[in-house]
Amino acid sequence: MFRGKTAIITGGSSGLGKELAKRLIGKGADLALVARDRDKLESAIEEIAPANSLDRRIETYSCDVRDAASVEQAAKAICDRQGPPDILINSAGILREGYFETVPTDTFEEVMDTNFYGSLYWIQSVLPHFKAKGDGCIVNISSMSGILGVFGYAAYCASKHALNGLTSSLRLELAPQNIRLHLVCPPEFGSPMVDELNTYRTKENRVLAQTLPVMTVEKVADDTIRGMERGTYLIVPGTYTRMFERLNRFLPSLTRMVSDRVIRQNYKGVSGRG
Repeated sequence: MFRGKTAIITGGSSGLGKELAKRLIGKGADLALVARDRDKLESAIEEIAPANSLDRRIETYSCDVRDAASVEQAAKAICDRQGPPDILINSAGILREGYFETVPTDTFEEVMDTNFYGSLYWIQSVLPHFKAKGDGCIVNISSMSGILGVFGYAAYCASKHALNGLTSSLRLELAPQNIRLHLVCPPEFGSPMVDELNTYRTKENRVLAQTLPVMTVEKVADDTIRGMERGTYLIVPGTYTRMFERLNRFLPSLTRMVSDRVIRQNYKGVSGRG
């Protein structure tokens, strides 16, 4: 499935993007890693190299996914250097947490610009190439926060719910053109983004988000690749997480009740910080 294919991975210098890169190159794909920080991209190549047993090509591209012009320029550079892509994995993302009334509007804009528009711009840039070839694969890395509401994640949930809606619509529109969509909705997992979150997150957020077991990034990557290979549209990594997602789908009132109980037992509120 992946041998000889060219995969673009945004957020490819760290976290889940880097782990997916290791797996894809080990399965014979060429990689176009995209991130803002050139130094981190170079470090990522060194970490990915041991998995490159098939001697596949790895190229890096510095790009700000929030900037449509920057994305267009990077997409053109990829096509010029590596040819039209076969796979796009939108893994770039940021996470902000806090009580709604303390989160400034520009934080909502920052999160939406990265998590939603960053994916949108890349899809718009690669879609003409997929259509010309009559084939393509788009993988949007979302979150269980794109399915459920989570205390303290007003900005993050809004961006991921928007991404989920976009992906669902594109699945319908692009399927007749042989362009496949995958939506990945993991629970919390170990990553630099979560490490930063742990330095300031509210108690309510931590307790509720970790109602589901925290996964390793390696396990999330494994389940994502497996879902892609099976052609699964909604990929929910982790057995317990899949059970919870199904429960929420069929008995949403029950999952709301559980969440409400967790918050009641741990609520501090803005005035209770410290």
